[in-house]
Amino acid sequence: MRYTMFGQTGHRVSSLGFGAMNLPGVPFEQAKAALNYALDEGINYIDTAAGYRNSEEIIGDSISHRRSEYFLATKTNKRDYKTAMEEIERSLDRMKTDVIDLLQIHYVNTVQEFKAAMEEDGAYNAALEMKRKGHVRYIGITGHRPELLAKWISKGQFDQVLFHLNLAQPFALNELIPEATRQGMGKTAMKPLSGGFIQPVSKAIRYPYSQDVNVTISGMVSIDEVKENIAAMREEIGDEERHELEQLALQLGQHNCRRCNYCSCPVGVTIPDIMISSQVRQTFGLLPKGDGFYQKQKEKILACFEYDPCKEQPLCEQKCPYHLPMQQVVQQAAGYYNS
Repeated sequence: MRYTMFGQTGHRVSSLGFGAMNLPGVPFEQAKAALNYALDEGINYIDTAAGYRNSEEIIGDSISHRRSEYFLATKTNKRDYKTAMEEIERSLDRMKTDVIDLLQIHYVNTVQEFKAAMEEDGAYNAALEMKRKGHVRYIGITGHRPELLAKWISKGQFDQVLFHLNLAQPFALNELIPEATRQGMGKTAMKPLSGGFIQPVSKAIRYPYSQDVNVTISGMVSIDEVKENIAAMREEIGDEERHELEQLALQLGQHNCRRCNYCSCPVGVTIPDIMISSQVRQTFGLLPKGDGFYQKQKEKILACFEYDPCKEQPLCEQKCPYHLPMQQVVQQAAGYYNS
């Protein structure tokens, strides 16, 4: 396992982090075994959020007795001081700990949300107060707009930033990662498999591993998944492989969707998932989880052809800050059901 200094925190973190978002979907004993096996194998970065169902409780019930062995990161998506403070206090109780190593202001994707969180009565000041009291060590920010995150972190108010980085979403490389490096921040990459769309798993994991990040969070729910992820990071990455991965990311990232979720579809198509998986689907096909998503979305994707209000000017495209041809990509996805 590779370990690096996490920004200016003084903590050395494992290159692979345990993403606990999906643990509520499996039996408790399975989740407990996966978490403890990860610690046994040297993973020392555990990531969750107050909004991930009972993920925090699972962590508290499974590994709080080993608290000194891991760096604990959680998140609040509240924007005001009062509700953020209440949520941070609940997180401490749920995870059975006196201190959260990293409290992240979560899912900040618009200028309005950022301003609200940073105002005097905003969530950031709740995090600062808990830091003064010794219940939070460091404060971070997460979001899906890398160019906006790059601006927001430039003022030196955060210790860490969490962002998408995978073969289909390489966009943090342009501005965000260089700015985080200049600021001396901890850099955490998430969604290496983009929620189950990217394959093969080994190549997907190795791409963020090849870049200038401290830790890559992978959502794991079993000992076998922990083993698979660790195996993908066992060997260091040479220049030739790094170049190959970067060229593949240029190809798979041509959709240009950041998953900012500004768009919304009147017939219920989950547009960012269609956009991000479009190039992967054509190049590698889909993992079972990705195929399951497409089967669930089948009626909605096919309905996109017939929705009259979108025939002249698609409603989703009017909301996209990147002006992407979303309707065209969604309608092309209908061909998946004929393949």
